[in-house]
Amino acid sequence: MVLKRSFYTREDVVMIARELLGKVLITRFHGITTSGIISETEAYNGIVDSASHAFGGRRTARTEIMYRNGGTAYVYLCYGIHSLFNIVTNKTDIPHAVLIRAIEPLEGPEHMLKRTDKPRLTKNIGDGPGKVSTLLGIHYSHTGHDLTLMPSGGNSEGIWVEDRGISIEPGSILVGARIGVEYAGRDANLPYRFRINHQLL
Repeated sequence: MVLKRSFYTREDVVMIARELLGKVLITRFHGITTSGIISETEAYNGIVDSASHAFGGRRTARTEIMYRNGGTAYVYLCYGIHSLFNIVTNKTDIPHAVLIRAIEPLEGPEHMLKRTDKPRLTKNIGDGPGKVSTLLGIHYSHTGHDLTLMPSGGNSEGIWVEDRGISIEPGSILVGARIGVEYAGRDANLPYRFRINHQLL
């Protein structure tokens, strides 16, 4: 089942980040479908979170997407190399977002190997937000995409998230500080990162 808008427009971005674990992130581009089980996320709490791109109400051409309604893709280029995929949450004008940091490959592994130029799938091939986008063919030009719409035709393209009933035991979730946000001062230590501590497949 495709996650509905109501899943994303709730107020608690930290809870949403946790609940995205075990959901399936799917892409279809150029007739190729690939997917992965979300296994690590980070929450960014908008204007009050100094680790967020929208801290203090900052609005730029890049971050304006964060102020859209929940269920929108926010994809930005990091270090001029990696496209990092985030999901905007909460209501319009409240710039919350969840960074998808890791996936376990599911559908289309042969296409993932071509995209990564790897001979085989390894245990950590989907660990890291840059790797997530590479495996799934996500590019920063996909920012602004509506994640609640599943492509309906054979030639249509899209990004969406499904709940396939994968159960995650609470004791199997590791909670900790976010990675690479040392600049955020005290907010760098907030327990906003969630990771499944074992492989699901």
